[in-house]
Amino acid sequence: MISSTNFAFFVTASLALVLIPGPNHLYITARGIAQGRAAGLASALGVETGTLVHIAAAAAGLSYVIKQSATLFAIVKWAGVAYLVYLGIRAFTGKDAEPGRPEPQPLGKVFLEGVLVNVLNPKVALFFLAFLPQFVRPDAGSPALQVAVFGLTLLLLGLVSDLVYAVTAGTLGRRLGTRARTLRHVSGVVYLGLGVATAFAGRK
Repeated sequence: MISSTNFAFFVTASLALVLIPGPNHLYITARGIAQGRAAGLASALGVETGTLVHIAAAAAGLSYVIKQSATLFAIVKWAGVAYLVYLGIRAFTGKDAEPGRPEPQPLGKVFLEGVLVNVLNPKVALFFLAFLPQFVRPDAGSPALQVAVFGLTLLLLGLVSDLVYAVTAGTLGRRLGTRARTLRHVSGVVYLGLGVATAFAGRK
């Protein structure tokens, strides 16, 4: 059973992630600016529907790894820490980019596009495999169930954040474009902090 302390740590880390603008937010903002709130909401729902695929894949993959070898799981876990640190460093060294203005489309197509944008993004899959294992405890029950609980919690927090961006896309989107460097540096600090925090948490 997942301990309340571990779950609280996960929620805190997840909130830090969903509160900073990321690629999904920029995509949803761009769609909202181009086509209005309804399209922004449809794209947000599509993105988080795609997240379900990554949660299922992470749950199945991590469960298999843990069953095979504790050493393999440790390798996956520390590779995840390294990837989080890499994301932080890249955020400080990357180039600024403004969200584009996609062509207007039917809402059903906007939803499907949001699903595909998320499902077909290998970086999202890598992130789930890097982030979720930091909170899985082999002695806390089924690893697959733990990943599912953590993943769905992150999905719900992300959905709330996405919907806020979708509703306010008309004004917030333009501000994101003019403050890209500041936002990028904030995200870098968050990623580096998560990498260091989860590394030390894993030693307990």
